[in-house]
Amino acid sequence: MGTSRLARAVLVLVLVLGLVATGAGAQSVDRAERRIRAELVAAREAQISYLQRVVDIPSSTLNLAGVRDVGAVFRASFDSLGFTTTWVAVPDAVGRAGHLVAEHRGKPGAVRMLLIGHLDTVVEPAGENFVREDSSARAIGGADMKGGDVVILYALKALQAAGVLKDLNIIIVFTGDEEHPGEPLADARRALIEAAQRSDVALAFEAGNRSDATVARRGASAWRVTATGRQAHSAGVFGTGAGYGAIYEVARILDAFRTQLAGEQYLTFNAATVVGGTDVTYDTVAISGTAASKLNIVPSHAVAHGDLRFISDEQLQRTRERMRTIVAQHLPGTDATIVFRDEYPAMSPTPGNARVLAVYDSASKALGYGAVAALDPGRRGAGDISFVAPLIDGLDGLGAMGSGTHAPGERVDLRTLGMQTERAALLLYRLGRRPAATWAHR
Repeated sequence: MGTSRLARAVLVLVLVLGLVATGAGAQSVDRAERRIRAELVAAREAQISYLQRVVDIPSSTLNLAGVRDVGAVFRASFDSLGFTTTWVAVPDAVGRAGHLVAEHRGKPGAVRMLLIGHLDTVVEPAGENFVREDSSARAIGGADMKGGDVVILYALKALQAAGVLKDLNIIIVFTGDEEHPGEPLADARRALIEAAQRSDVALAFEAGNRSDATVARRGASAWRVTATGRQAHSAGVFGTGAGYGAIYEVARILDAFRTQLAGEQYLTFNAATVVGGTDVTYDTVAISGTAASKLNIVPSHAVAHGDLRFISDEQLQRTRERMRTIVAQHLPGTDATIVFRDEYPAMSPTPGNARVLAVYDSASKALGYGAVAALDPGRRGAGDISFVAPLIDGLDGLGAMGSGTHAPGERVDLRTLGMQTERAALLLYRLGRRPAATWAHR
């Protein structure tokens, strides 16, 4: 969407959220919801024990056997709830473990919900992993995001115990490589996208917060500038013979990016690595390079590599075109090119996302946990929900709370695990009773 259309979408989002803030929607629980809550209260310690079980299985992205082992635990649990489960392998060239897909068919014509989690972690634990410390636990993957996966499972268990799961249309996709997606992405994310094509609303259970949820996430793209210059004696630099050299050309380009593009809302672009000299190597997969030269030589090669974050495809394409224009304005004696790599699309703010949030907010208030507002998109990076956001509306940030994610000291807050599961269960129950036509495919 263009800048003006994006502004209108944000305005609609604000207006809908204003209705949420004033208490629109049901603010009480019905008999089934009271039963759901009672089931979850009774299952609290069992839920923590289950979380410990899956956290204690090491499953960093490239530990393919570990990812499959965690998937097998959840698969057995979903089987016991009456889901049809499948382990979806990816092509060997992708180099990843695959994904767990589970499907439950309920009442025809009701909203079809896609629940998104992931089985892999960034860090591979060494030794004891889940260490309970009163109201929290040290646990690699506890918050990001095995805790969110367990929120999904126990919400479904409570819905079944309350006799309402039978009516719900649900597809669950737990990816095996969210933290380090395999390539090509078309193969790595095919199962998730195909599930979205058979769904109406996406709910993702990345680590959550008490008072906000994610209605928009910025997308991510990579860019790489390669510059060349005339190798010559440095005494002639800036002259008509030697020119400016590859490093000055890259410096010009990066500074023009900064001065001409910085400041637009939700747009950021980071130069992560720069190498330059007369002898340059650069590995685009490892994001690593070497450079060597003598101090009296005008450098012939330089590479700059970075990322680009954006809130809409329109913002991405417009920014890329401006970057191409800057790169094309070469210093004398130099040349440069820029290439882009698609990674995560943007989850743009939509009125439909806001309506999902309104249901979640209503459930939270009804449970006595207070209002839930929209998280500033600038505070959250890309995630698996981004791949389905161009297809259906959704909400993210519904999972367990914690801190220190992507690090050995990751912690999960056990005090809030029950709250997040109760809110998720009521969200599923309330959404699942609505007609699918409420959320039309885009």
